[in-house]
Amino acid sequence: MAETWAFLTGHLARPRLEALLAGLPDLPFQPQVIDVGVKVAALMTAAILLRRLQLGHGVSKVIVPGRCRADLAALSAHFTVPFVRGPDELQDLPEFLGRGGRPPDLSQHDTRIFAEIVDASALTVDDIVQRAAALGAQGADVIDLGCLPDTPFPHMEAAIAALQGRGLKVSIDSAHPQELRRAALAGADYLLSLTATTLDIAEGCRSVPVLVPEPQGDLASLIHAAALAEARSLRVILDPVLDPVHFGFAAALGRYLALRQALPDAELMMGTGNLTELTEADSAGVTAVLLGVCSELAIKNVLVVNVSPHTRRTIREHDAARRLMFAARRDGALPRGYGAGLVQVHDMKPVTSGQGDIAALQAAVKDLNFRILHDGASIHVFNAALHATGRDALGLYPQLGVDNDGAHAFYLGAELMKAEIALQLGKHYAQDEALQWGVASDATPVDATSHKPAGPTLPGRKGR
Repeated sequence: MAETWAFLTGHLARPRLEALLAGLPDLPFQPQVIDVGVKVAALMTAAILLRRLQLGHGVSKVIVPGRCRADLAALSAHFTVPFVRGPDELQDLPEFLGRGGRPPDLSQHDTRIFAEIVDASALTVDDIVQRAAALGAQGADVIDLGCLPDTPFPHMEAAIAALQGRGLKVSIDSAHPQELRRAALAGADYLLSLTATTLDIAEGCRSVPVLVPEPQGDLASLIHAAALAEARSLRVILDPVLDPVHFGFAAALGRYLALRQALPDAELMMGTGNLTELTEADSAGVTAVLLGVCSELAIKNVLVVNVSPHTRRTIREHDAARRLMFAARRDGALPRGYGAGLVQVHDMKPVTSGQGDIAALQAAVKDLNFRILHDGASIHVFNAALHATGRDALGLYPQLGVDNDGAHAFYLGAELMKAEIALQLGKHYAQDEALQWGVASDATPVDATSHKPAGPTLPGRKGR
């Protein structure tokens, strides 16, 4: 017998929710729509749910509208049933439910992220630990300590011990054999980057060497180094090295493919920094494509670096990309529709209301509260007395008559600016909601409603 999922909603959305669920084929659960007695989902609070919600026998999961900001963990504990936050927009519910009628599972991945601290030898141990903790929080699995040419690293051993003492894996990246020998003796987890001529550094220690071609681009030398490691029963990771665009990028991709064909079971690494750092483009898209290559070729290790300011979220982007690609590969699907946070500047569905929908809504409005929407071509600001349209906040604001109401003016100015940004970039705009930037932002969304009384908007000035 199919399990039962309860979908919470308000008065206005209930008919649409019921119709939408009825039209979804082959759901592996029995949907049950519950109107909790509020007009819109944004007014649904934990206190209201605790007071009013009664779950029928057999309900195994509760889907809460995305704009309900109640503490779901507390509700789950109280009702002894999992509460899950659904999408903000009802039209996105089918995608949220995903293939097989279940939300996309992005909890898994099979790719290890090495996050490089490029100037580790110039930092104190405390600085290294602090930076490593931040990288780990963003998704890094291994902290790679980069050694600088002609810069002594006398505290390398102390840094390795400090990081490992905090449960972090550590790799040392150096071109100097002596530094790599010290790292091996200190118990580093990985050594970057060895060759056939320096492979002996890794013998008799716990460190896993990452092998690179010698000379650069010579795939035969890397395959030879792998054979030497196998003969010595050494576990190694192979990195053919990804070169920048116009400096061997296409050939480098060919090396990765050729290496995988030559050594189907080898453990591989790709350093993505030569593309993300050295290409003047948003790094999220570059990262998604590279992690797609890694997914197809079973490259389970990526070396990630952030030096350029435009890659400041690169660890988060790699973490999102590895989860997206794992889920899509697992499902035998395109990497689309999983909501992994890599669509940052533009949105997949920027428009939820056309001009006809907005006109119908404006005709139904009986109060002076301002509603703000955009239809992909213009911003619409309306209440029962007016309907203003335009493409920029400065052009719309003078038509609203709120100059003598400072709080109202501030609120509308902020909302109109958000709407303008959304319109220009092709993003979804929802009044009183923060614009969504995926993993590009880790800021806590501002509660715009704190600047106005309860209700859909600040009230329009009386008499308009």
